[in-house]
Amino acid sequence: MSEPLTENEIETLRKGALGAGLLVSVSDRGFFDTFKEAGALAKHVAAARGNSESAVVRQIAEGHGTGFGVTTPPAEVEAGTLDALRSSVQLLQAKAPDEVDAYRSFVLELARSVAAAAPGGDQAEAGTIAKIEQALGSADGNPRARRVKGRPMSQL
Repeated sequence: MSEPLTENEIETLRKGALGAGLLVSVSDRGFFDTFKEAGALAKHVAAARGNSESAVVRQIAEGHGTGFGVTTPPAEVEAGTLDALRSSVQLLQAKAPDEVDAYRSFVLELARSVAAAAPGGDQAEAGTIAKIEQALGSADGNPRARRVKGRPMSQL
C-alpha cells in the first residue's frame, strides 16, 4: 500500500463494496431470498477477512455495516453505492494503486456471490452487476482500468 488510508476512507471503500452486495439483493426482492443473499454476503466477507492477500480488502472485511439503514430506499442504496464505488476507485488510484484490482475483484465477486445465492431475478441482478462494473470502471476513461487480471470485467 502506498499511503495509509484513514478510517473515513476505509468506510467509503466498505460502503461501496458491501453496498454492491446489498444493491444486488434489493434489485430482485423476495423475503426468503433476502436471507440467503445476506448469508452469502456475510460468508464472502468473512472469507475475505481471513484469506485475502489484499491489505485493503482485509481492512474492509474487518469492519461492520454497509453504510445504509434497513429502511433506506433502493434508489438511495443504488445512488450511494455507485457513488462510493467511483470514489473508492479514485481514492485507491491516488493512494494505493496496487490495491485497485484487488478491490474491483472483491466487489465483483461479492456481488456475483449474492446474485448466485437465490434462484430467479437473473435479469435484474445482471443489470445491477453491469452498473457496478461501470462504476468500478476507470474514473479517467482509461479502458485498461476496466480489466481485472488481464481480462475485461465483463468476462469474469
